[in-house]
Amino acid sequence: MSKVLRRGWLGFLIFVTALTVANFVLHLIEAGKFDRRAAILKAQQYRGEIIRDSFGVPHIYGQRDVDVAFALAYAHAEDDFKTFQQLLPFYRGELGRSVGFDGLAIDFLLGWLDASGTVAARFESELTPQLRAHLQAYADGLNYYAARHPIEADPRLFPVRAQELAVGFHIQHLLFYGFEAHVSELFADSPQRELARPPGAAALSRFIGAAGLPIGSNAFAINARKSDDGATRIMINSHQPLEGPVAWYEAHLKSEEGWDVHGGLFPGMPFIAKGFNPDIGWGVTVNKPDLVDIYKLEPNPENADEYLLDGAYVAFEKRRIWLKLKLLGNLYLPVPRTVLHARHGPAIATDHGTYALRFAGRHEIRQPAQWLAMNKARSLSAFKRAMEMQAIVSFNFVYADKQGQLYFLHNSRSPERAPGWNWKNYLPGTRSDLIWQNQIGFADMPQFSNPSSGYILSTNQDPFKVTAGQDNLDPSDFAPELGLQTRMTNRADRGLHLFETAGAMSAADFRAIKWDKGYAPESRAFRYVNEIQNMNFASGSQAAAGQKLLAGCSGGTHADDTAAALAVCLLSEEWLAEQAGTPPPPIADIYPGCLENLVAHFDRLDPPWAEVNRLRRGTVDLPLGGGPDTLRAIYALPDADGRLRAVAGDGLVIHVSWDAKGEQSAEMIHNFGAASSRPKSPHYADQAPLYAREQMRPVALTREAVISQPHRIISVPIEKAD
Repeated sequence: MSKVLRRGWLGFLIFVTALTVANFVLHLIEAGKFDRRAAILKAQQYRGEIIRDSFGVPHIYGQRDVDVAFALAYAHAEDDFKTFQQLLPFYRGELGRSVGFDGLAIDFLLGWLDASGTVAARFESELTPQLRAHLQAYADGLNYYAARHPIEADPRLFPVRAQELAVGFHIQHLLFYGFEAHVSELFADSPQRELARPPGAAALSRFIGAAGLPIGSNAFAINARKSDDGATRIMINSHQPLEGPVAWYEAHLKSEEGWDVHGGLFPGMPFIAKGFNPDIGWGVTVNKPDLVDIYKLEPNPENADEYLLDGAYVAFEKRRIWLKLKLLGNLYLPVPRTVLHARHGPAIATDHGTYALRFAGRHEIRQPAQWLAMNKARSLSAFKRAMEMQAIVSFNFVYADKQGQLYFLHNSRSPERAPGWNWKNYLPGTRSDLIWQNQIGFADMPQFSNPSSGYILSTNQDPFKVTAGQDNLDPSDFAPELGLQTRMTNRADRGLHLFETAGAMSAADFRAIKWDKGYAPESRAFRYVNEIQNMNFASGSQAAAGQKLLAGCSGGTHADDTAAALAVCLLSEEWLAEQAGTPPPPIADIYPGCLENLVAHFDRLDPPWAEVNRLRRGTVDLPLGGGPDTLRAIYALPDADGRLRAVAGDGLVIHVSWDAKGEQSAEMIHNFGAASSRPKSPHYADQAPLYAREQMRPVALTREAVISQPHRIISVPIEKAD
């Protein structure tokens, strides 16, 4: 071996050794920041009890709210610590350091919006000491779990702090109303909208949206006006991904400070987001009002640090942020970026122009306070007081209570915009009179109580079509500048028809609407599939056979339906286009591929739907009915064998009722089970068979009822060491 070659190898070995040593040293330095003993010692200030029922669902008790929050975090970590650890870099704007290039865009977004700075500046002044203690107790529960499970926990990510949880709330509520779609379009190769003209000018384009995080939701309720036994019932059925950071987790929380609530929450959320307490229940469905405005700025051609406003050039505010790009192990590359801020809001220079964003909830960090107030509300007036906070800037809410009251709220902190402009286009950034300062008050949001029809149904549709016609709000009472959505889903068309045509409803009738699998003839999806009947195909061809099959289609997705596989393949494309706000592709372009796929994987065009549509997890592989945008909502992706694996839609389904005497009962079902990321747990998929059969399990509402059945109790903090 030559001296040059030996020197090269020696240099390479020295370099690799140096990297390894540096990586190890950095790991030791960062891991050393987590004091396990301190986390265990801090846990001693809390006392909580976790009782797991036969399905592993935690029923959590404590003297104080903070005791319950601490125990909730520990119980949830027992079931899904993996997801918590994946979320922590997101809260901190360090996804790029965790996952590489794919995380830098989110990190840039958090830095551009100054999410951490916003929370830090307002945390002490806008959140009460009690609420800050509540968030910290939850963080302490996570830290305690990490301290007790050092092999499982990455010490570089701990300790978790209360402010980091608040950052998560601050950002996630933006993602739910579609904020990310507006940001994404600014990075397109060309402008995605036209510039709005002054009032009186023709509108030349329409708003182009994009699919947001959620896929859909259902919530509906009836009272004694509609039930056959005087009962009040509510079905709570938000649609989320079946796994991951926004998949539902079930818990029952009870303190001696008035917190007694059961329902669903996400990792990092120390409250119930949808659910019920002894006196009220509420469901949440996603709405997407226009809460974001984009202004096109005119930079100074002689000084890019300035932009034109009201005839004069003013300077951008500038701020340096540092992104962290993963290199190897613990080593990362610091990446500096300069971000801009205009009087309108965060600004950015792109290849096709310079823009600024203004959006609802930009400085709002009080979401945790409103969720807790909703959890503790015991009447419609108390629930409305919680909603009056307007800390949660979007979502529809459907409410029912022990007193038989129903309530619908299209929650939307819509801006008070200047009339006459097309606010769906880019706004001229040269005019300060278009920089809105206020948002509508609670009283101005679309809402009503106790319709004469006795029912309310919300499925992500037009807020002026959620009950019988005579009870709906009049859209002319609301300014067009509010940007309220007007879309109708199949679930809305179908559900409203079912309620309208039903007489007095039994509990079984009410449940049947939840599990309905049909498409309304007037729905977009049904009309799209029927376009096949207007096409001409050669006699005896595969296409003609498919056309005949679809001609006999009932518009359903029942397990034994033999036309559903072909119909769903077609209508799925229409649904995706509708979610993205784009026209559906010509069905003639989709049809051949659907035919070929079915023949390739099933050797027939008409396999029973249950053979195609599956619930799969670990060794579980079960048949499903339902499909995209049906009330039995199942959204799926293809596996290698051509079967469709359910990935979103019906997750945690909750049915709560109060009989004519006010006695409460509840039943629930989860798509998999309590142990979200523990394949070896008996609760990893123990509810899946019930879910696939569309059956619900009764819920124990008291501690006595929980312990009267098979159960397991632990107290936290745990005295015995591992």
